[in-house]
Amino acid sequence: MHINTNLSKFTGQFTTMISILTAIHWNIDPVIFEIGSFGLRYYALCFLAAFVVSYILMLNIFKKEGKSQELLDQLSIYIFLGTLIGARLGHCLFYEFDYYIQHPLEMILPFRMINGNFELTGFQGLASHGGAIGILTALWLFSRKTKTDFMWITDRLILVVPLAGAFVRLGNFFNSEIIGLPASVPWAVVFEKVDAVPRHPAQLYEALAYVVIFVILWTMYQRNRKPKAGYLFGVFLVLLFGARFALEFFKENQEAFEDGMKFNMGQLLSIPFMLGGLYLIFRKPKEISK
Repeated sequence: MHINTNLSKFTGQFTTMISILTAIHWNIDPVIFEIGSFGLRYYALCFLAAFVVSYILMLNIFKKEGKSQELLDQLSIYIFLGTLIGARLGHCLFYEFDYYIQHPLEMILPFRMINGNFELTGFQGLASHGGAIGILTALWLFSRKTKTDFMWITDRLILVVPLAGAFVRLGNFFNSEIIGLPASVPWAVVFEKVDAVPRHPAQLYEALAYVVIFVILWTMYQRNRKPKAGYLFGVFLVLLFGARFALEFFKENQEAFEDGMKFNMGQLLSIPFMLGGLYLIFRKPKEISK
C-alpha cells in the first residue's frame, strides 16, 4: 500500500512536470516601452485598435445608410466615454465595492495617496458588464440629443462590439490577466507572471468566440439590411453574453468572494442581458416601435 501510494504520487508529479514542459510559456512584458513615468502597454494598443476598427466599420455602415460622418463622430465620443466610465464603475461596484466605497475618489482618479505621496496607478480594473451598461446609457443619451432612433443605432453598433471585445481580450492576454483554470490540454499556457501552472488561455477562447459572433451578426446584417427593430441587438445579447456565461467555467474567479458561489459575478451579470436579448428576439415588431 505504501509503495502504491508513493508510485501514485510520483506519477502525478511526473505528469504535472510533463504538462509544464509541453505547455506554451507566456512571459511577455505588457509594457512595450517607457519614457519617464509614461509606459505604452499592449493593452492600450489593443483598446485603441478596438475603437479604430469599430469606427472604420461603422463609417461604412453609416455611408451605406445615408447617415453623416459628423453624426458618427458624435456617437464615437459618447461611446468612448460610456465604455470607459461604465467599465470602471462596473469593476469598482461589482467586484471591489467594499474597497472603493471607502476610497470613492480612486474610482475616477488614476492615482492614489500612499503615506502622503502620489502613486500613479492608472485605471486598474475594468468590467465588461459595466462597459455594456455604460454603452447603453451613452446610446440613450445620444439618441435623445440627436433625435436618432435608439433601436436603429443599437442594431448597427452591436455589429462591431464583438470585434472590439476580441481586441480587449487580446489585451488581457498580453497582461496575463483574466486567466483560465488549470488544464492539461495541448494548448495550455503557463502565465509565468502569475504562477507555473498550465492553464486554459481563457482570454483567447473569449476573443475567438467574439470573432465568430461578429461574423454571424455581420452576415445577418448584410443579408437583411432592414431586420425588425431590435432583432440584431437581441441576437447579439444572447450570443455574446451566452458565450460569456459558458466561458466563465474555464476562468479563475476574479475576486475571492466569488469562490463560494455556484455562478460567479460575471455569470450572474450575464443572465439579465441574455433574458433581455430573448425578449427582443421574440417581441412583436409593432411593440418594439412604440
